[in-house]
Amino acid sequence: MAKTEVDKDLIRELAALMEETGLSEIEIERDDDRMRLVRATAPAAVAVASAPVAAATPVAAAAPAAADSDLSNHPGAIPSPLVGTAYHAASPDAAPFVNVGDHVTAGQTLLVIEAMKTFNEIPSPRSGTVTQILFDNATPVEYGDVLMIVE
Repeated sequence: MAKTEVDKDLIRELAALMEETGLSEIEIERDDDRMRLVRATAPAAVAVASAPVAAATPVAAAAPAAADSDLSNHPGAIPSPLVGTAYHAASPDAAPFVNVGDHVTAGQTLLVIEAMKTFNEIPSPRSGTVTQILFDNATPVEYGDVLMIVE
């Protein structure tokens, strides 16, 4: 597999565009290269990933996606209602909204998802016990990703 040269000028242009427009994520594809920039919690920090398209879908990376799709049919699955960055707590120094083993009631806040500079509280649709938390704090989530299991 050939090593891909990183276009630093393009990254700077895209980062400036993200800052200017308030975007939290942008992805572009050119020929066999794909680049995805995601704004971290601090506006000045930008995470960058660039790889050939063929290398972007290795068998090992497909396994977690398959596991998430299996959980999407779970009766206690809590899917993401929007695209954004998911957080366990309201602020970095605050306690998490819930932990595995906690009993929650319908309507109780489970997590927040930041999208377009707005923090959206995600309530539990049912009462039950949190048996799994399936996302890492401050990570991007897609619409429909299973975030938690509440049984």
